[in-house]
Amino acid sequence: MEVTKPLPYKYIDTQAGLEAVARALESEPVVAVDLEADSMYHFKEKVCLIQMASAATSFVIDPLKLTDFSLIKPIFSRTDIQKVFHGADYDVRSLYRDFGIEINNLFDTELASRFLGITETGLEAVLLNRFNVRLDKKYQKKDWSQRPLPIEMVDYASQDAIYLVLLAKQLETELDRLGRRDWVAEECALLSRVRPNDTEDHPLFLKFKGAGRLDPRSLAILESLLQFRKQMAEKKDRPVFKILSNRTLAAIAVEKPTSFKQLETCGGLSATQLGMYGKALFNLTKMGMELPETDLPRYPRQSFPSVPAAFPRRLSALKEWRDQKAESLAMDPALICNKALMYAVAAVNPADETAIERVENIKKWQKKAFGAEIVSALAAVSRKRKRGTT
Repeated sequence: MEVTKPLPYKYIDTQAGLEAVARALESEPVVAVDLEADSMYHFKEKVCLIQMASAATSFVIDPLKLTDFSLIKPIFSRTDIQKVFHGADYDVRSLYRDFGIEINNLFDTELASRFLGITETGLEAVLLNRFNVRLDKKYQKKDWSQRPLPIEMVDYASQDAIYLVLLAKQLETELDRLGRRDWVAEECALLSRVRPNDTEDHPLFLKFKGAGRLDPRSLAILESLLQFRKQMAEKKDRPVFKILSNRTLAAIAVEKPTSFKQLETCGGLSATQLGMYGKALFNLTKMGMELPETDLPRYPRQSFPSVPAAFPRRLSALKEWRDQKAESLAMDPALICNKALMYAVAAVNPADETAIERVENIKKWQKKAFGAEIVSALAAVSRKRKRGTT
């Protein structure tokens, strides 16, 4: 299906303009939303554009020129207006972080696509496959905090949200046909409540991939390097990855260079980085090597309760059931029952559908759609055990 040329949009950078947005959208049943941010260019990322569109009109709002968003907050919080996003997690967190905006009645077209068994769920691929629309992504990684914005970038930003209303309508129809509308609705309700991660009181290494494999001394050095990188990034107002890469910091923490010459060949440091940060990196490594054993950090390990001997068989049965169900529904198996949930179900070993209520984090739609089948799969394990078969 091809769609007509996108609607023209209005650029909003005044409070009077924002009031006009609120008036135009307050009676709309569906409003699509998209954001542009500057995470590639600054230490503390911020929302730089908010795109909002209905079936009848489209707006590109400049939040860097505005101070009061109380006029449009009700659009997001009202339960009778559906807000359509594509890949909403980041946007929901960002809107709450920057403007205190809370969202009700969210519909995520990326999530809906996954529940329909669509494998290529990026917006560019979805719009191409559905509407034969090709999005030009050449501005995707540009600095959206620059002002004035080139008109070409504003035009680019306006496009994504314009198609989301029509896309959502199609996806909802298909979800209804397959009986999966309620599944997505519950997932979207949970998604609308995500919030920015608060890591101020936690070691930085907890968010560093691979840190759990490091010994305590390497972990101590890594933490000091991460803190240094963060300080430099904040001072220079640049993203942390543009100061020093994760690969570089991990290499220094593991290799622990004992001379400046060794540091030069460690982790791919450039000559510029060595000149700016080399002395500090070497001193931090040296200090880490001198820390007493009692002061070294330990990576927190999750403790698991003891499980019965039948636990592996239950887990295997659940995985076999889950994979077969996913194949029959043409869905990603992890959507039906991810690894963590399978472990939780196997631990509880519900003997009937009522007992499934004791399984932590299982969703209502999963209990309703698959509760009886889960109980049956686990019961088969019990019967085999009693007969002495495997």
